[in-house]
Amino acid sequence: MLRHCILFILSFLFSSVIKAEKLQAGYNPKEYIELLSYQLKQVNHNDALYPDSVQMHHYRNVYTSPEVGLQNQWSLWGSNDSIAVIKIRGTIGTSESWLANLYAGMIPAKGFLILAPGDTFNYHFASNDLAAVHAGWTLSTAYLIRDMLPRIDSCYKSGIKDFIITGHSQGGAIAYLITSLLYYYRSNHQLPADITFKTYCSAAPKPGNLYFAYEYENITRNGWAFNVVNSADWVPETPISIQTIHDFNKTNPLIKARKGIRKQKFPANLVTMYVFNRLSKTPLRAMRQYKKYLGKYAGKLVTRNLKEFEKPEYANCTNYVRTGATIVLFADEDYYKLFPDNPDKIFIHHFFEPYLYLAKKRN
Repeated sequence: MLRHCILFILSFLFSSVIKAEKLQAGYNPKEYIELLSYQLKQVNHNDALYPDSVQMHHYRNVYTSPEVGLQNQWSLWGSNDSIAVIKIRGTIGTSESWLANLYAGMIPAKGFLILAPGDTFNYHFASNDLAAVHAGWTLSTAYLIRDMLPRIDSCYKSGIKDFIITGHSQGGAIAYLITSLLYYYRSNHQLPADITFKTYCSAAPKPGNLYFAYEYENITRNGWAFNVVNSADWVPETPISIQTIHDFNKTNPLIKARKGIRKQKFPANLVTMYVFNRLSKTPLRAMRQYKKYLGKYAGKLVTRNLKEFEKPEYANCTNYVRTGATIVLFADEDYYKLFPDNPDKIFIHHFFEPYLYLAKKRN
């Protein structure tokens, strides 16, 4: 019944469109500003925050999902043309929502999660065996994507083939994984080949390691995905990155480093080996602690909320990197006059308002 209702609403929204507008590749500042303005309007319930001067698609909320997983939620927006928006909500002020962020142990970018006995979520974000992603946001993706796919199908059947995927903060982090998964479904013929996805990750933390980033940037190349960052915002600098000697491609000089050091003359070999061990073992120890507390221990906290969830095997990696074609909203002197640093307001540079101010200024 709900599916037919959404089809009717979408058909009504788009019935007046004579010539469908197609999504265009490339960063479009007006497009991003409109998306951000509409999200700010939803949060503050203020129409004045949605300026007419930037309206391109004039979005309307068509569907809002129930809260699932670790209190994750998404919404579907319709517009006055043939473009629909998949918007993923960011962190809210609950311990469950924050736990999705803190569950930062890495897991392989291709595998499965057991959500409950008989309920397995198979995922494929990247093909490289070295690629790894954030466990908490993968878990969030598992719950959200199941609710999204029937709505995407309804849109497609009503003639909508162009989608923008967006999210701010945690929503942006999850948007990376949703995008990767939808691209995989399209390549695997689980979605039609003529569906187009364009992504704006806004104020997003780092979603995975370098090998995930390589594949994400490859599949979204030529202007189909952007990472928009306020240079004053600390959130995109998280999670903390720890690179070890194992976070390199298989062909690298570190593989034979110890063998080469041993060939050096005494005492140079002992000194060099001592330095090498100090430099290599310290990040390895830090990575193991990261895996222990933000992987295994945080996973136990997750099972208190999702009691049937089975903790996965964690990757031996914590090399989080900035991902995607990055649009820098540079915080200059004028910006800091309006949004000064304040240790008592740690999110002053992270909310919609500073991003909207800088996006308009950059435009």
